[in-house]
Amino acid sequence: MSTIFDVLKTVTVNHQPVASPEIVITDPAGKPNGLLTDLLHDLINDALLFVTLTDIASADDLIARLHAHTPLPSDVLDEYGKILTETCYGLNFAPQKGQIEIVVQR
Repeated sequence: MSTIFDVLKTVTVNHQPVASPEIVITDPAGKPNGLLTDLLHDLINDALLFVTLTDIASADDLIARLHAHTPLPSDVLDEYGKILTETCYGLNFAPQKGQIEIVVQR
């Protein structure tokens, strides 16, 4: 997995797409990044209602489809594009918290 888009596309929980409360973005030491996590939650809760990730090949394709099929403003979609292409350095599963941590370097 190289980007957050790849994580969203490939990681499932009980054979279902990952839900936003289960995802947290952290640094390599495990410190949560609230800004990126909130942006990712917005993306999952709002934008992904309009598309099915299995039909989409890339983050650029997802943003293009959202431009075509949603009323979301361009600046919001630009921010979604940035988070989707953020490099993922690893995943940490924290079952005691009910979370999947996406590790990014920031």
